[in-house]
Amino acid sequence: MTTAHAARLSENGARASWRADLMLALLATLGMLAVNAFAGFPALTDAGGDNDNLLRLVEVRDLLAGQGWFDLHQYRMGPEGGFVMHWSRLVDAPIAAIVLAVSSLTGSTTLAENVAQVAWPALLFCLTMIFVIRTARRFGDDGAVLPATVVGTAALYFIGIFAPGALDHHNIQLMLTIASLSFLLDAREHRPAALLSGLCAALTLAVGMETAPYVATIGVCVAMLFAFDVSGERLIARDFGLGFAGVSALVFIATVPVSAWGQAQCDAFSTVQFVIAALAGTGLAAIASIEATSRTRGRRLISLGLLGVVLGAVLLLLFPQCLASPYAELDPRLKTLLLDNIDEAQSLFRLATRDPSELAARYATPLVAIVLLALRLHRGGWRRQDSLVAVLLVMAFLVSVWQVRGSTFSIALAVIPLSAWIAKWRRRAETSPSRGSVLRMAAAWLISVNSIWSGAAGAASAALETGAKITRDAGNAGADPSCEAKATFAALARLQDTTVLAISNLGSPILAYSGHRVFAGPYHRNNEGNLLAFDALLGSEAQARSIARDHRVGLVALCRGNPESQLFAFTAPDGFLAELMRGGVPVWLEPIADTKGASLELYRVRPDG
Repeated sequence: MTTAHAARLSENGARASWRADLMLALLATLGMLAVNAFAGFPALTDAGGDNDNLLRLVEVRDLLAGQGWFDLHQYRMGPEGGFVMHWSRLVDAPIAAIVLAVSSLTGSTTLAENVAQVAWPALLFCLTMIFVIRTARRFGDDGAVLPATVVGTAALYFIGIFAPGALDHHNIQLMLTIASLSFLLDAREHRPAALLSGLCAALTLAVGMETAPYVATIGVCVAMLFAFDVSGERLIARDFGLGFAGVSALVFIATVPVSAWGQAQCDAFSTVQFVIAALAGTGLAAIASIEATSRTRGRRLISLGLLGVVLGAVLLLLFPQCLASPYAELDPRLKTLLLDNIDEAQSLFRLATRDPSELAARYATPLVAIVLLALRLHRGGWRRQDSLVAVLLVMAFLVSVWQVRGSTFSIALAVIPLSAWIAKWRRRAETSPSRGSVLRMAAAWLISVNSIWSGAAGAASAALETGAKITRDAGNAGADPSCEAKATFAALARLQDTTVLAISNLGSPILAYSGHRVFAGPYHRNNEGNLLAFDALLGSEAQARSIARDHRVGLVALCRGNPESQLFAFTAPDGFLAELMRGGVPVWLEPIADTKGASLELYRVRPDG
């Protein structure tokens, strides 16, 4: 067989595997959509308290209504004039395109938004599944494909970021991160893959700074592989660096206005991230391309070390503010009452004290996957793909220890070694069938499915609940005590647009379901607006009245069953909100009759108030 013939066979095999993986991902996506369709797509009318998904929809509406591409103000939230959000237009654009296309065809904006809320997460789910399956195939051979499809579908469904209505940016960040990993695993056989890996790494960083640890980890892995294996990694390092730097430059030009090129924003893609990305990418590409810097291992290590020193010096000297905590500028009161009570911002240790049953659901499968990789390292035979998967998984796990939101990445990445583990026991059960091998294979399947851990933890937690708790929950069936459903805001939407004084958990729903504006929303850049609302709700009735008068508040919205309302009432039992929850209505407020006893009670500020 000639070399050319062998290459053609290899290329045909690669195309066939891509087609097979695409079909499996499509089947998984259709299954996920069927489950949600059978349930009636509940997230389209009840966001489940996810403020970010609703505010993303508001941003898309604003963009389509004519708000400037570079204008990231949220004018209806915060103090007068609003505040500037830190999100990227790179996510708004495709969602807006779907809404625009469907509304042009159907003439219905409501239908178009519903289609976008289903189609966008489903598309990202399909793409993520493709890259999970591709990575598992490369990591554990063809036998890992079926386990990756089953376990991956269950994992992505469990983490919830691909459910209908999930317009927040975490799903596209996860997809791009796994895509970058997948392309790196393919880079030795397919030359363009390294360039595509750098492209994906740059895009996920541009979407949001939450992925900076993963992007840095991928970049360091590429650099270290190049340092210790120049023959196989030189072109990969060069192309990855060029892709990373080039796309970062394009993103900077496309999303940052010229007037802001000199402004450093630590929580969004700006001059800081562009300068670091450009230096890191071009520096890596230059070191890999220049013979003098890459001739020996020692020179490569010294050159890469100097590049790291330069990057550190630039960050330290030009952008020292970005070395502080990402929430350093947040008012201490907001840290206590807002940040400390955002579910996805909890640490492992805080989660252990507040909801121990969630630990198994969030950390079990990543831990099992890390143990499997550690055993592989101990036994020898460590491979290039083991290094890439292991380092990225460990980084994701460490991030999840700091903030539970990192578990969305660690759970998804854990699918890759777990699929290879299942494949190993499937082969043993087929080649040497016995009761023991079949039981081990079944155990591997069960241990690898994240939802089984979640179900077991939930059942154990429910078994420990008291009868009174169960009765109380049953009594609330059919209600919306936390004010999360669209129907709950119907009465508010019918009232003339004004400024509404409400807790931060109601901020995004009020914007999404009505034309009103609010002060508070759970966003760290909205310091001034959140403090206004908190001062009014936690302060005295006189203080609330003064704020309402000075800032032209027209309505006060009360949701007694929302955890934030209960926290405020507990924190300030003599405050305005606590008194209102006890039924004490001040003379300057007029209850709106048809909302009395509803989940969301409304009070109109009297004209002479």
